[in-house]
Amino acid sequence: MTVIDCIRGDATAPRGEGPRIVAHVCNDAGAWGRGFVRAVSHRWPEPEAAYRRWYRDRATGDFGLGAAQFVPVEPGLWVANLVGQRGIRVGRVGPAPVRYEAIDTALGLLADKAVELGASVHMPRIGCGLAGGTWDRVEPLVRERLSARGVAVTVYDFDG
Repeated sequence: MTVIDCIRGDATAPRGEGPRIVAHVCNDAGAWGRGFVRAVSHRWPEPEAAYRRWYRDRATGDFGLGAAQFVPVEPGLWVANLVGQRGIRVGRVGPAPVRYEAIDTALGLLADKAVELGASVHMPRIGCGLAGGTWDRVEPLVRERLSARGVAVTVYDFDG
């Protein structure tokens, strides 16, 4: 089992060599524009465009909770849109939209892709921002799905 490296930095500027995947959690409502996705869109337009197409075509595709989409953004670099949030909430009103089971399922798909590509995975503390989750619930999922399969994971805490 590999360890999870937690560092200060920007997950949209993943460190290291070789193939890399930047992973984040998105919602199943087709909404994009707040939280970490703003930084993703600022750096690369492709993940947002791909997510919006994926959502628009959801009736005939695999879009939904637990799904994962891998978008190439540079040679050897992908962004993984992981659907792990049921809808959105405004402010702190209502239940947290995080869905740990969906994150777990999507992380399994991410692990398959990372192993296939020989890639490391880079992420903020997924599911713990606007989704309202807690890292003590998400970290074991990352360990079980990614680290246990030998995938190197770096978690970035942004200094902003």
